[in-house]
Amino acid sequence: MREELPLFKHWVPEWLIKITMFLVLLPSLVLFFLPLSNVNAAAGHYGSEPLDIQYSVVLFYAGYASFFSLERRFFNYIATKEYFFIFTFIQILTLYICYLTQEIVIIFILRFIQGMCFTSTVNLSLALIFNRLHTERAREISYSVFFGMLVCMIPFDNFITAELIDAFNFNIVYKCAMISYIASILLLGITMNNVRLNTKLPLYQLDWASFVIYASFLCIVGYVLTYGQEYYWLEDKRIFWSVITVGFLLLIYIVRQLKLKRPYFNMAVFKYRNFIIGGLLLFVFYICRFSFALTPAYLNNVLGLDPIHVSYLTLFNIIGIVIGVIVSCAFVLQKRHARVLWLYGFTLLFIFHFWMFFLFNTQANEDEFFIPLVIQGLGVGFLMTPTIIYMIAAVPIHLSATAAGISLFVRCFGFYVNIAFLNYFELLAKGKHFNRFQDAITQLNPIVRERFLKHGSSLSGHGVYSSQTVKMTNRLLVKAIDAQDMIRYAMDYYEMISCMLIVTILLVAVVPYINRTEIHLRANDPAPF
Repeated sequence: MREELPLFKHWVPEWLIKITMFLVLLPSLVLFFLPLSNVNAAAGHYGSEPLDIQYSVVLFYAGYASFFSLERRFFNYIATKEYFFIFTFIQILTLYICYLTQEIVIIFILRFIQGMCFTSTVNLSLALIFNRLHTERAREISYSVFFGMLVCMIPFDNFITAELIDAFNFNIVYKCAMISYIASILLLGITMNNVRLNTKLPLYQLDWASFVIYASFLCIVGYVLTYGQEYYWLEDKRIFWSVITVGFLLLIYIVRQLKLKRPYFNMAVFKYRNFIIGGLLLFVFYICRFSFALTPAYLNNVLGLDPIHVSYLTLFNIIGIVIGVIVSCAFVLQKRHARVLWLYGFTLLFIFHFWMFFLFNTQANEDEFFIPLVIQGLGVGFLMTPTIIYMIAAVPIHLSATAAGISLFVRCFGFYVNIAFLNYFELLAKGKHFNRFQDAITQLNPIVRERFLKHGSSLSGHGVYSSQTVKMTNRLLVKAIDAQDMIRYAMDYYEMISCMLIVTILLVAVVPYINRTEIHLRANDPAPF
């Protein structure tokens, strides 16, 4: 038998290989949450609502999660270098169309395709890394690095795009992403041999039907949870029939998986108690993780910080994530009990939400947020990788691929539910606070009269004509109401998250079975994506 060629050419130094693998993965990670880097700028560019921008990320997640199982067949069929070129060219093409178009419907379609290509990027990148790492220890470190990069992406996107979006149109970010993909193509084209990582398997009996059903299910669930509150849920026919369709698709999908000889997802994973516990904790974690979005929104809308300064503040969050990932990786390598990491992580998230509850105010200093942002990052870094590894390791090896797919669904669904919660509190609870404040604002209220006179004298002192003073004073009062409204809405949401975290911490601390669990990873487990 002839010796198999190495993935990279013999003259390529190790440092260049690491840079190449990093450049392969980074553009796609940045692309994931790119529209959320500045929702208002994106909505203004496309002439759409902020909810449409949220839904574009939902569709990316749906493409990522639904293509997971089907993608492995293509990965095993096409040579590694050729495979990378194919999906990277698709990404560049979609980015170019995103750069040219302002039609939100076209953006929706392209974002789903980008999510599918992201699945291929992750699979290839982790395969390139694992091809060079053969020990359990090295694989656990690699998982920590990958998921650490993933959870850093929202604050990282804010940081690298804030000044670009401020100086140019929103679509400049797509041009930058295209350039970064071209750099990775050039590097891989020069350094890689055209070899296979796995035995070539023919593309027969592809389960396209399961993919279409599952993808449709995720897209429609995302639609319901994103737009449901705005359309008053089941009172709207679009939401009502979407819910009916979701139930029908879910029933068809489960029946199909139980009947198939080689199912898309093997439902036997739900027989394992550790897997279910890990999934529930991962779901709670993802709801709590994305609640962080309210903090930058508060800094921007209430304290008046521009997106550039907000992005600088969120660097403290990245610092916390990096430290948390390093510490959690050390715990995993030492095979510490999962209960210890979960208690530390969820407690840190509780401290962040509880602390922020009292920091929300109309005035604050920037330095007051440094420590809470680091604490939130620590909690996220502590929980992300260990919980996913725990789910993968909780099932037999032949079910590991399904466990990885289900963990991806849990994260996807957790992101959807968090969007639903945010929209509920913003559109409903925020409206209630607005009406309450509005009822209290009358000329008979001495506080309102004092504020009205203060604004009027200040405007007159700055040369504003008396005919315009009343109108501008009213605008300032409405702006003050909006600020108070935002504060109350954020406090309500963080109060709910804090209660959820207290219940989770108590369950982890009290349930005897969780006390005896350990995190471990077999060397032949697949990448958990």
